[in-house]
Amino acid sequence: MKKRMILMLAAAGIFIATIAAVKTRQIQAGMKQNASFQPPPEAVTTVVARQEQWPAMWNAIGSVAAVHGVTIAADLPGIVEKIEFASGQSVGAGAVLVRLDTRQEQAQLAAAEAARGLSDLNLKRAKDLVEQGIQAQQDLDRLAAEQKQAVAKAGEIRATIERKTIRAPFAGVLGIRQVNLGQYLEAGAPIVPLQSIRPVYVNFSVPQQQVARLKVGSAIHATAEGAGVEADGRVTAVDSVINEQTRNIQIQATFDNANAKLRPGMFVKANIGLGAGESAVTVPTSAIKYAPYGDAVFIVERVKGPKGDQYLGVRQQFVKLGASRGDQVAIVSGLKDGEQVVTSGVFKLRNGAAVKVNNQVQPGNNPAPKPEDS
Repeated sequence: MKKRMILMLAAAGIFIATIAAVKTRQIQAGMKQNASFQPPPEAVTTVVARQEQWPAMWNAIGSVAAVHGVTIAADLPGIVEKIEFASGQSVGAGAVLVRLDTRQEQAQLAAAEAARGLSDLNLKRAKDLVEQGIQAQQDLDRLAAEQKQAVAKAGEIRATIERKTIRAPFAGVLGIRQVNLGQYLEAGAPIVPLQSIRPVYVNFSVPQQQVARLKVGSAIHATAEGAGVEADGRVTAVDSVINEQTRNIQIQATFDNANAKLRPGMFVKANIGLGAGESAVTVPTSAIKYAPYGDAVFIVERVKGPKGDQYLGVRQQFVKLGASRGDQVAIVSGLKDGEQVVTSGVFKLRNGAAVKVNNQVQPGNNPAPKPEDS
């Protein structure tokens, strides 16, 4: 019995040792095969980076503002008697917009005119009597003061009547009417917005680093998103103070806006000329691999493998970006003229990866695409 058990244990040990040897050979063979495995090359498109004269431009976000813009309001309380404008109408400076009821003031004016007439007669009689020595000079002085008060009272009522005729303070385009006939208006009640939109301002801000290059008179091109409106203007004012929180400075440009397509409050993209251009290496924006630790491109070149063989691969190169223009972006440093750069498929690449170039279909590389953001 004991001899049989020893034989069974010996046979089991030999079996386990045999299985372990077979598995060891299999694992070693798999590891050897994996070590020699090379992934297939990635299909990419490329472009040769070129040194170009890059225009000095700065892109900013701005908003349109009227040169003059107010909400016309009632100066004095009263009842609306006449409305002499239509919503959206263009009006000239001084155009009558609303007339308030002035019947009470007209009656007061008639009484004041009568009182003034009487004071004029009393003053004239007093002058004759003083000249004859019949009346004292003191009485003449009192009547002269009363006559001036009567004239001033009549003038005050006329001014009140005039203030109840509400006029446009400047030429512009009216907004939506906010009053109705017969409505009682409190002093300061809004009547209609009025905006002067020929010309208009475009306000935007730029970083303090660009202030030295930005001058009054610099050309600016504005595009209204979604409205299909483009216009050219000039920088007319630079703020004297830089914002302490953002370190940006406020800029104001003026546009003729002859077609009145730019409206106050409209959102626009502004391209500002910053004087003479500079030389830069340009590539399509699709060639940039953006990352928190740094932006990079992949340069296609002959790469030496671990066994000494050479193949077509990529080298990751970190770069410093400049301004963008259409489908292109300027490379300030890190890339040389004539280097072949991957333009699509950059997010599936790694440093040293094998690639296969196929340029039959390439991403956009136009400095002025139409539509602009294609």
